[in-house]
Amino acid sequence: MSTETPTAAERSDFIREIVAADLREGRHTTIVTRFPPEPNGYLHIGHAKSICLNFGIAAEFGGRCHLRFDDTNPVKEEQEYLDAIEADVRWLGFDWGEHLHHASDYFEQLYAWAVHLVKAGKAYVDDLTADEIREHRGTLTEPGQNSPWRDRPAAESLDLFERMRAGEFPNGARVLRAKIDMASPNINLRDPVLYRIVHAAHPRTGDAWCVYPTYDFAHGQSDAIEGITHSICTLEFEAHRPLYDWLIENLPVPSRPRQYEFARLNLTHTVLSKRVLLRLVTEGRVRGWDDPRMPTISGLRRRGFPAEGIRDFAALIGVAKADSVVEIGMLEHAVRDVLNRTAPRRFAVLDPLRVVVEDYPEGQVEEVEVANNPEDPAAGTRTVAFSRELWIERDDFLEEPPAKFFRLAPGREVRLRSAYFITCREVVKDEAGRVVELRCTHDPSTRGGDAPDGRRPKATLHWVSAAHAVPAEVRLYDHLFSRPDPGADGDLFADLNPASETVLRGCRVEPDLAETPAGATVQFERLGYFCPDPDSRPGRLVFNRTLTLKDTWAKLQAQGRHDTPQGGRG
Repeated sequence: MSTETPTAAERSDFIREIVAADLREGRHTTIVTRFPPEPNGYLHIGHAKSICLNFGIAAEFGGRCHLRFDDTNPVKEEQEYLDAIEADVRWLGFDWGEHLHHASDYFEQLYAWAVHLVKAGKAYVDDLTADEIREHRGTLTEPGQNSPWRDRPAAESLDLFERMRAGEFPNGARVLRAKIDMASPNINLRDPVLYRIVHAAHPRTGDAWCVYPTYDFAHGQSDAIEGITHSICTLEFEAHRPLYDWLIENLPVPSRPRQYEFARLNLTHTVLSKRVLLRLVTEGRVRGWDDPRMPTISGLRRRGFPAEGIRDFAALIGVAKADSVVEIGMLEHAVRDVLNRTAPRRFAVLDPLRVVVEDYPEGQVEEVEVANNPEDPAAGTRTVAFSRELWIERDDFLEEPPAKFFRLAPGREVRLRSAYFITCREVVKDEAGRVVELRCTHDPSTRGGDAPDGRRPKATLHWVSAAHAVPAEVRLYDHLFSRPDPGADGDLFADLNPASETVLRGCRVEPDLAETPAGATVQFERLGYFCPDPDSRPGRLVFNRTLTLKDTWAKLQAQGRHDTPQGGRG
């Protein structure tokens, strides 16, 4: 698979081909799509694929895309979710303009159409319980059985339906069902439930209703009301399409939308079930819906993933009809590609080891010039304070280095990025024998990081001035689930990765990182990409690791391999 992100002009898939043919052959003059989330949780990376597809097709073909909340289940819906979904779609870079809609906007019309079906003898009020309905429905190999209430007179069903709406009956006492075919090989056509009694306040309509349409009844009719031309769903709704079409054909709807299905996103080391994600939140296994380990859009944003990277990922994986599993390394590759071009570079030391440059004047401070992004000359340079006492990474020094360890060791010279060459002359240890300080000398002729005689140390280290660096907490993130196929052995939560979050305190970073705005991701040189966490406040810097620098997925692709990449510190 190519690692190049296709441009809009280069994208082609079976849905785009259908849309192009419909325009070319005159079936539609304007393309209207919609993204229809249920506000019962936060959006995740799978929704991002659908958002990019629906809004992308509308933009590419000169049409429009609606944002519509299918808010038909007040028990699970909250205003928090409504607000978060709008924020996520906007952050991804899409705008619905004036076309923000809710299924609840159409409750009166939907109810009237349900009455229409009852009067036409195509729906009835059923007194069976939910369990009894399931028992009567049959199996994939056996037909269902008619409800004893299936032939209830239309007038009686109308009266009961009105009393259901009036709140006369308790939850579960009665439902409204379509009268289709209890022997149909498609179980979705075996008299599906269209309305159920739910005594619960709705986030938008309050207590105005105590009967609510099912998703299957509300979805297609909402599409028709809004003039949707292409109702694009994930593959699990393919079996529901005959019911979608039956309702459209048997109701006086103002337009005739068509449903098309594509394969949903499946990602290694990831679970995209809202039910599971809700459990992770409610059981306190993560910090919340926006935890940086969560596959939610808000979690990815908090972790520092740029919207452009997620859009590029959606374009890279494309749209297919068959289910497949995408390696999470592919998402990380798309994000790294963006950050490598755009993220400014900064110095940070996660596990500090003190270095004293003994022959550097005590009290002297000089400014050295450092490139902000070698990939982008237009990003310019910045100045960083250099002084006699510095911090370097502890793992950049070994007292007894093995072969091929080229970083700092006793008697060895290394380059400090954009500053000087230094040589370790003495190792200072505490009473427990732990190295606590390195005594070094520097070569004044190498200011700027180059030697006039052309010598080139084999290692270049990043550093921060001890007097100028500021403390920070850094959170390192890895996959939330340790195995590529979580739950394959039956216990999903047993596969939670205990090392998915590691908190480092006592880190030291460049002082201007204290001013890094929320949502901005930077590269800590040699360490990875990091962004400030919302937990930051004056006097307490908190950074999340977005990704390591190492792109295992791209390397495997170049080698012609497709193994699932494993994370690792770069």
